Amino acid sequence: MFGLGASEMVVIGVVALIVIGPKDLPGLFRTIGQFTGKARMMAREFSRAMDQAANEAGVKDISNSINAAANPAKFGTEKLKEATGITKGPETQKLSEERQAAKEKMSKAMADAALERQARERAEAEAAADAAEASAEPEIAPEPVAAPSPVAPDPEKKP
Repeated sequence: MFGLGASEMVVIGVVALIVIGPKDLPGLFRTIGQFTGKARMMAREFSRAMDQAANEAGVKDISNSINAAANPAKFGTEKLKEATGITKGPETQKLSEERQAAKEKMSKAMADAALERQARERAEAEAAADAAEASAEPEIAPEPVAAPSPVAPDPEKKP
């Protein structure tokens, strides 16, 4: 009603519980509910009274006649078009055929472009998949080469 969500209602309830206390809280909520009910009842009565006054003044009849006059199906525009007998002339027919041919040509060109784009995207996806597959394969490490052993000092040689 006031645009309050569930979380806001919980906060209001907790604050009311703290401020008013658990003893008087049910009575307060009952009073608020009664006040809300009376306000809604008064709003309904006001709306009914306004509708009744409008009906007595003939506003509804006038609005119905305006809506009926504004409706083209009831107004008879279809019969008017039939009575005038408007048909396409040879030049209009020729333009219509040219436009249809241009439309078909553009549709074909767009379809071809879409097929080319799909093929290109498919090829790019396959290339990316191949590259990912190649990089995912473990590389074979070269066999370790033994490091040269240090030369043992010659025991006969003295410095």
